[in-house]
Amino acid sequence: MNPQVLPSILLLISAAHAFQYTELAQYVDSHQDEYVEMLRDWVAIESDSSNVQKRPELHRMMETVAQKLRLMGGTVQLVDIGEQELPDGQTLELPKVVTAQFGNDSSKHTVCIYGHVDVQPAKLEDGWATDPYNLTEINGNLYGRGASDNKAPVLAWIHAVEAYQALSMDLPVNVKFVIEGMEETGSNGLDAMIMAQRDTFFSEVDYIIISDCGWLSRRPALTYGTRGNCYFFAEVEGPKQDLHSGVYGGTVIEPMTDLIGILDTLISPSGKILIPGIREAVAPLSDEEWKMYQDIQFDMDNYKNKIGVNQLMYSNKVDLLAHMWRYPTVSIHGIEGAFSDPGTKTVIPAKVTAKFSIRQVPDMDPAMVKKQVTDYLHSVFAKRKSPNKLKVTMVIGAKPWLADTHHPLYEAGKVAVKRVFNTDADLIREGGTIPIARTFQDVTEKSIIMMPIGGFDDGLHSQNEKMSRYNYIEGTKLFIAYLNEVSQIKRTSV
Repeated sequence: MNPQVLPSILLLISAAHAFQYTELAQYVDSHQDEYVEMLRDWVAIESDSSNVQKRPELHRMMETVAQKLRLMGGTVQLVDIGEQELPDGQTLELPKVVTAQFGNDSSKHTVCIYGHVDVQPAKLEDGWATDPYNLTEINGNLYGRGASDNKAPVLAWIHAVEAYQALSMDLPVNVKFVIEGMEETGSNGLDAMIMAQRDTFFSEVDYIIISDCGWLSRRPALTYGTRGNCYFFAEVEGPKQDLHSGVYGGTVIEPMTDLIGILDTLISPSGKILIPGIREAVAPLSDEEWKMYQDIQFDMDNYKNKIGVNQLMYSNKVDLLAHMWRYPTVSIHGIEGAFSDPGTKTVIPAKVTAKFSIRQVPDMDPAMVKKQVTDYLHSVFAKRKSPNKLKVTMVIGAKPWLADTHHPLYEAGKVAVKRVFNTDADLIREGGTIPIARTFQDVTEKSIIMMPIGGFDDGLHSQNEKMSRYNYIEGTKLFIAYLNEVSQIKRTSV
């Protein structure tokens, strides 16, 4: 071949490739109303995983997902993950996990998309402006429970595959799906399923993509870390029954007083964790990470207005983001057994249980945190010389997850974001916990990226949850572009 012809051929190939993206994007634009209607159908299914009375709806949701993937020609399975034991001792069938595969070309990379289609509880009387299970579009926003968390992102991935199919274009990579229905209540049964299929379904997977998170601002983002969580119960028990404060007040050492006393020793007014060993275990903030935080788009005044406070714990962006994402925090969530109904009741509770959590970050170890917290609270309680009994229990011990932002998965993500949104992606972390990321990392040993399309103001788990039409449609284009960019990763990258 004439060497002078080669650049022209490469240019033609490049032009054809660019044309293909344009054609795919145009296809998405022309089908966006259809996509919104499908989201409406999915939101209408009340797939609340916390309400056992809604379990038939959850089963219907999983079958709806499976049927959609079947109609697209995928190899689909509904994987039985067993039963859920209820507090009263009864058992209930867990919703099956949907797995699907599109493409089986050994010369291509294989990606696995994880998502969930169960939702948090929602009622109109909780303060929703619209029926939470009737997707309602207002000013370009699609309001409904599960719209952002996580039904629209799951559908956007499905639409991305569907667009390639509709235009008779080969998928640039093999695509697998793992869609569950119990994420909002702890992903019951999923860890065991991943372990059981590690050497079968997951064996040929190169990369895992999770889109169960959101942007920090109006700028698109790629997420590379989440905090873990250690959740504790601290129970103080005293008299054999509740007592009248007028009759017995001043004669007994009250469990509530003991409990409030030890809770006050967990954290200082300035946010400093007082439990020995916790802060010392945290990986130091590197110069590179500090620079990343400095460059992130984040409006502190807007953040304050959004949550309705006039003062934050920290006064500059870097400190605030660092303490939101990569430092541990103590949060006290409530006290079981305490009187909390409207009105007055002069009761001395016989037993009260505090519920608090400590968000985990590298290099903390939940097993060590359990010991540190338990030993510390018992030592503080002993100094009170109280006759009451203290019991400390850790009920959740989820590890943090952290990815390498220099991995080709993230480089591919940056290119895809630039292509679709014409801006650079923020590299962010999540303050919350997404345990499945760490499970995938530990069990499959595959590289993982979190690629959100949800907005910073979507109101996940709250009233008036929404997904903007813009994010839904442009997010679908992002996934289309990303599949192509991943196909360009060299085989030597792991």
